Amino acid sequence: MKFLKLIRYKNLLMLAFMQLLFRYAFLKQQNIPLALSDWQYGLLVLSTVLLAAAGYVINNIYDVATDTINKPQDVVIGKGISETAAYNIYIGLNITGVALGFVLSNIILRPGFASLFILIASLLYFYATTLKQIMILGNFVVALLLSVSVLIIGVFDLFPAVNSENQAQMASFFSILTDYALFAFMINFIREIVKDIEDVNGDYNQGMNTLPIAIGISRAAKIAVGFAVIAFILCLLYINLYFFQNNLFIATFYAFAFVLAPLLYFIVKIVSAKSNKDYHHLSTVLKLILFFGILSILVITLNIKYNA
Repeated sequence: MKFLKLIRYKNLLMLAFMQLLFRYAFLKQQNIPLALSDWQYGLLVLSTVLLAAAGYVINNIYDVATDTINKPQDVVIGKGISETAAYNIYIGLNITGVALGFVLSNIILRPGFASLFILIASLLYFYATTLKQIMILGNFVVALLLSVSVLIIGVFDLFPAVNSENQAQMASFFSILTDYALFAFMINFIREIVKDIEDVNGDYNQGMNTLPIAIGISRAAKIAVGFAVIAFILCLLYINLYFFQNNLFIATFYAFAFVLAPLLYFIVKIVSAKSNKDYHHLSTVLKLILFFGILSILVITLNIKYNA
């Protein structure tokens, strides 16, 4: 149980579910060639999950002091798992994740793609040790890494299967993945700001320079509102352009009910949020918006089939 808490297994399950959803609820339903077999795609998911798990481990190692103040119930290092053991777990997860990425890169005859896995592991390390202490930059990196976990599907499963005949078709599917990656980036970026507000006391005591520490909780919350309004407008325009105007009424209703409505709820509630409990609740709301937003790819696929 301590180990599962160390690697934040619920987040890892969500990451794996997201990648499997895009493959089997979307790409596999299209009449297109894919570069990876099922077991090879499983290795891609496993590699991504292992690197993410390593990121959570190194983050937990460097967050012991802040978590002791902000979330004492979540502290694992020193309570069942020593710091040395945690470092060993971190190294093992990283080596395995990068090695699987190297194998996959050679399978698709693109050995240079292995550098992507090394870059992900490096960014997660620098985030935990340095970047998270820098205002906005740390939030940006975390949000970017989540969006990369969507784009990596296209890089390994679509791009190697592109030829002169299917180039336009494959580009359109890669574009859809890019749209979802941007959605994941926006929502997670807002969530990281909210989490910084929630953790402001522990971060301040550790001398960190997060957004709410630098400009105050009230102003940071207003910035989160601003980004949320932008995300709301962009999602609304996207839903109208690609769902409603293409007669995907089930997908349109789903998006309004499970993405736009909760996002509007977040915008309204964060204005009056005051306690850590309030911000924790809003962080959970954003996590659900992200989950249901990603799940919409299944709804869209089924809606297209139903209309056909």
